[in-house]
Parts: sequence; structure tokens; C-alpha cells
Amino acid sequence: MLGCTYKLVERSVMRTKALFVVMLLALAPFPSVAQDYALGRAAHDRGDYATALREFEPLAEQGNASAQFALGLMYTNGRGVLQDHAEAARWYRLAAEQGYARAQFLVGTMYFEGIGVLQDYAEAVRWYLMAAEQGDANAQYNFGTMYFEGIGVLQDYAEAARWYRLAAEQGVDRAQYGLGILYENGNGVLQDYAEAVRWYRLAAEQGGASAQNNLGIMYATGRGVRQDYVLAHMWANIAAANGLETAVEVRALLDTTMTSTDISEAQRRARVCMASNYQDCE
Repeated sequence: MLGCTYKLVERSVMRTKALFVVMLLALAPFPSVAQDYALGRAAHDRGDYATALREFEPLAEQGNASAQFALGLMYTNGRGVLQDHAEAARWYRLAAEQGYARAQFLVGTMYFEGIGVLQDYAEAVRWYLMAAEQGDANAQYNFGTMYFEGIGVLQDYAEAARWYRLAAEQGVDRAQYGLGILYENGNGVLQDYAEAVRWYRLAAEQGGASAQNNLGIMYATGRGVRQDYVLAHMWANIAAANGLETAVEVRALLDTTMTSTDISEAQRRARVCMASNYQDCE
């Protein structure tokens, strides 16, 4: 049983690519600026996109970075204007060139995905780095993932770990999960199962299905934690409920070695855990 479970997790971990954060589709908070901007923001928030556009456009043309970013989001979402990714990219870039971190992140994402611009991984790296160095957690995560995958840069797990850690410490669950993978496999960091468990748990408690599954397998194999099939089944069951197909396989393997009483207890704990929004799980 343990051998089968171990092979399953290795296959799962090594094929699981850290997913990129993609473009934000909601208007984010901006610094308070001119009264016209505040009027535009208020209009946007109440769904009056025509008024928002009327207020944002002149400010953006005058070089206001917040208005440029807001206008870019309106073109991304197609709110008050026809959706136009190229126009969105133009406005994001104008804001990004003024040092607006969130705009830098989105410019990087557009270059990575080839949305509104020609796909260019080197440009994605450049803009992600600018935003990451300003502390943007999503940019830190995406920049770390480019090192994890070796996209636009030479693959470097130590650099991936450095940027994942910065994002993970800001609560980005995907970065926490990625850091767990690095600690579990000893890539870019000293192999440390207990640290892997710690980061998996933080991501699992935010609802990350892959982290929930890997945490369950750590309990099943007794790596970094005391072996506990009930908790292993609980986390695999939760991950499966959250749509992760690999977790269905893990849960089925655990079913073959557990008593019906233990399975019932694991299912009960899974219900309690999910009902508590992952705050009462162990």
C-alpha cells in the first residue's frame, strides 16, 4: 500500500506545474487622487461604466497612472468599451512605465500569455521582476514559476524557492504549495519533509486542492508527520471534493487498507473540516 501511494505522489508532484496567476478581472483599489478620479471610481463601483470612462479617459491621457490602469481593466473586461486586449495592454504599459506595480504585473502576464501583444517570455520576465521587486505577491509567484519551469530564464530551483517564499509569506496559496513541492523533493532547498508539510498545510487551509492532496499523502507515507491514515483519507477526500482527480485515486488506495470504522471517522472529519472553512481539521 505505502509503495503504491508513494509512487502516486511522486507522479503527481513531478507532473504538477505551478499554475500562473492570470489577469485580474475586477477593478482593484487605487490610491486616492483627483476628485475626477474618485468620481470615476465611484461610477465604476456602481456599474455606471459610461460615466467611469468619461472620468478616467482625460486623467489617463494626462498621465495619471491609476486612471491608466483603470482604463486598461475596462478594456480587459469590456466594460463601458468593446473588449480590446491590445488597447488594455497599451494603457497598462503606460501605467507600468510610471512604476505602477500591478500594471507591471499585468503587462508581464500579457506578454507571457500573448494576449494583446506578441508572446515574449523575456518581456514577461522583465515586467514580472519589476513588480516583484516592489513586493507584488502575484508577480513574485509568477516570476518564481518562470524559474521553476525554466521559461524565459534558465531553470533555477533556488531562485524559484526565493521568489515563492516571498509570495508565500504574503499568503499566496499557490506559492505555498510550490514551496512545499521544492522542500519535498529537495529542489533548490535542502530536502525537508516537515517544511514541505508546513507549506502544504498553509495552502491546504486556504482551499488549495493540490496541497490538500499532497498533505494527505504525507500523512499516508509518514513523511514529515506521524503516519495517520485517517487524516490522509480526510485530506484526499477533501481534495477530491474540490475537483482534483488524482485525489480520487489516493482516496481509493487508502480505502483498501483502512477499516470501515476508520473510513467513517475520516469522512466525519472531512465534513467538519470543510464546514469550518479548513480551520478545524486536525
